[in-house]
Amino acid sequence: MEDFDLGILYWAGIFIACFSSFLILGKREKKTDDFLLAIWFLIIGAHLVFFVLFRAEGYLKFPYLIGFEIPFPFMHGPMLYLYILGITGRNSGKKIWLLHWLPILMIYISLLQFLMLSPQAKVEVYQNKGRGYEVLSNIIKVLMIFSGVLYVGLSLLAVRQYKKKIANQFSNTEKINLNWSYYLITGIALIWIAVIIRNNILIFSMVVLFILVAAYFGISRVGILNLPVLDTVEDEKYSDNEVVKYQKNSPGDEVIKAIYSKLIYKMEHEKLYMNPDLNLNHVAKLLDVHPNILSQVINSMENKNFYDYINRQRIEEFKRIAVLPENQKYTILSLAFESGFNSKTSFNRSFKKYMDCSPREFLKNLNFDIE
Repeated sequence: MEDFDLGILYWAGIFIACFSSFLILGKREKKTDDFLLAIWFLIIGAHLVFFVLFRAEGYLKFPYLIGFEIPFPFMHGPMLYLYILGITGRNSGKKIWLLHWLPILMIYISLLQFLMLSPQAKVEVYQNKGRGYEVLSNIIKVLMIFSGVLYVGLSLLAVRQYKKKIANQFSNTEKINLNWSYYLITGIALIWIAVIIRNNILIFSMVVLFILVAAYFGISRVGILNLPVLDTVEDEKYSDNEVVKYQKNSPGDEVIKAIYSKLIYKMEHEKLYMNPDLNLNHVAKLLDVHPNILSQVINSMENKNFYDYINRQRIEEFKRIAVLPENQKYTILSLAFESGFNSKTSFNRSFKKYMDCSPREFLKNLNFDIE
């Protein structure tokens, strides 16, 4: 009965993986990452099919398929990484894609001699735990674990780099939800832990659970992953040659100081930081400078990224308006919103970072009592 129930679970996973792939491909507006996710679901479904067919000595019924399932675990790492690159706006070129799939091709080539064996010979090797291919089997197992660890690490690094980039371009990042990417990476990491343990039932049961979660969030991703496109240049007046020039050449100290003075003037007199949706490109356009240059100016003069610089301005604005007698009737949160913050979490985190205390503690030390 338990075996029957597991069989139903695995077939359900196969159905959901394939059905989800078709749903994603049926979307009207598809991006590269949608195609990647759809293909990945099909790969997971095919991998599950092999497992279902081979479990409980099923390989005896399909001996000609033995060996073709071995490279499948190597496919999930690259698919995860390429998908993460896609949803964070870092679509790789075709050459990079082929580079990630090259190890899989090499594994199939190394297995070619085994794959060319007769079905009966394959069964004998399979029943004798890889007799005659022990060295190759051990190498593939080690490479499999290495592949899992490598691509989980690369995926986490890609998300971390993305978070760093958005901090250099946006003054509020709370609406940019990275949970979906973390769900995927965590799910794959847990599956690879099961692979290291070498428990097939646990592995593929977790794969089915992973499919359920990935299908749900992958199809209904609206609001789950609102990652903006990190365009470096907003205004078309900056040519490609200018972008290259700005990237290669550092502006002189006089230029940096001049731009910084203009920035300070804008912040003090126009209070740009009070706009909760303020971003680097918008400020650069107001100052008539290239976004890359403005980012460099802030980094060199303030030793901060754009996110930290703007939120520091907002903290100072809050400190200024919070002590005004006419504002005693307002709540701390309303004054935080008035200063340019768009969430309580962002305000509290930034305030504690710069002031080493909570907003309430700060006001209490000044003998102010605001709710």
